[in-house]
Amino acid sequence: MSETRVMSVGATTPTVVACGADMFADAVADQAVEVERVDWRPPMPGTEADLARVATDPRRTEANRRAVEAMLGVTAHLVDVAPASEVLGLEKGQFLHAGPPIEWARTSGPLRGALMGGAALEGLVDDPEGAAALFESGSNVSLEPCHHRSAVGPMAGVVTPSMWMWVLEDRATGRRTYCSLNEGLGKVLRYGAYNDEVLTRLRWMGDVLGPLLQAAVRGTAEASDVTGILTQMLQMGDEAHNRNRAGTLMLLRDLSPAMVTAGFDGKDVADVLRFVGGNDHFFLNLAMPACKLALDAGRDVPGSTMVVAMARNGTDFGIQVSGTGDEWFTGPAQVAEGLFLGDYGPDDANPDIGDSAITETAGIGGFAMATAPAIVRLVGGSVPDALATTRRMHEITLAENPRWSVPVLEFQGTPTGIDVTKVCRTGILPQINTGMAGAVAGVGQVGAGLVTPPAEIFPKALAALAARVPAS
Repeated sequence: MSETRVMSVGATTPTVVACGADMFADAVADQAVEVERVDWRPPMPGTEADLARVATDPRRTEANRRAVEAMLGVTAHLVDVAPASEVLGLEKGQFLHAGPPIEWARTSGPLRGALMGGAALEGLVDDPEGAAALFESGSNVSLEPCHHRSAVGPMAGVVTPSMWMWVLEDRATGRRTYCSLNEGLGKVLRYGAYNDEVLTRLRWMGDVLGPLLQAAVRGTAEASDVTGILTQMLQMGDEAHNRNRAGTLMLLRDLSPAMVTAGFDGKDVADVLRFVGGNDHFFLNLAMPACKLALDAGRDVPGSTMVVAMARNGTDFGIQVSGTGDEWFTGPAQVAEGLFLGDYGPDDANPDIGDSAITETAGIGGFAMATAPAIVRLVGGSVPDALATTRRMHEITLAENPRWSVPVLEFQGTPTGIDVTKVCRTGILPQINTGMAGAVAGVGQVGAGLVTPPAEIFPKALAALAARVPAS
């Protein structure tokens, strides 16, 4: 199907706008007539009535303006580092995880592995292998999403009471968000690994890394402006999800003097500096809560169609929308397509997992791939693909972020504020770049790649928005 329209540009020079099959546009162009090709897609099947109802909601335009303005008005500052028992009120036997709510029986391999390792870390079992029975019984343990406690967790996202957390604050409102410390890549708890090496590293992070970072953050005269660091990162080749090299080094620059003068053992300081400097993903665990802090400011605006969270638990992919409160809209998590480590392949990968898609929800990560062409070497694709992805995401978002700009696109702001109605109207799904965890508990990371949410969750959210439109 194709449609052509003639637009009068001058007295004698017409321009033909062609929508549909290229053969019609090509035929007109062959006759030396200027053609403007328009890429048109039908809405997602079954969404027409809900789209029409939401489009007539008199609150929508102002509600989205308010949600976007609130989100863009947040500046995240690093104000503390402390155990989850202190800042989140976690008690023994309470576990947080990435993604929407889930019970043990439905948990994926990497989430199970991380929970088993977390149970051993907390002394609930002597051997991680014995933790499965603990979770199966459900006695004296509980599972809760990180998002329900103003926190985010990468990959499996498991947080236990003794784990140390970054604490970020929006000084204008006093609102805070939290995230655990980054372990690095490969065989780590967040990818579902739980061997002795993993637990030894976590204990060192609790005994040495956390307390030293706390002393450094509290001893630094001016709190680190994490939002500002993100701005600089995007000018330096990072996209703040799978590439955080510049951000990690800037954080290390800000905190190193206070670490050195904090009075800790010299070897411990050297070990921490070496650990952070050798872990390019270290800053990810600051980028994530910074994005959540901004998006939480845009929550609970009646009539707003802006997505405020995208999260995955390895089984389900869920979104939350400003105008629908804390309700989750879920569908099956997808397996990413990308590059695999060693001999691993698609059959070894677990479906998508983690709260780190909060970066894409805020307009960076996969939405800002044009800032980080080198990312394609990790997740697959090509440099033109990265540029095209950022341009395409503008079609499903409400605004551009003037703080976070893309140099190669003439410093255009990153696409920000995913709009449920635009996703349903165009069929374009948000692009996420992500790590891949092994499907079997204990394996760890098997690769990295690109993935999108399951399409059906957006019509579900749209239907809920339509049901909330006031009667005329």
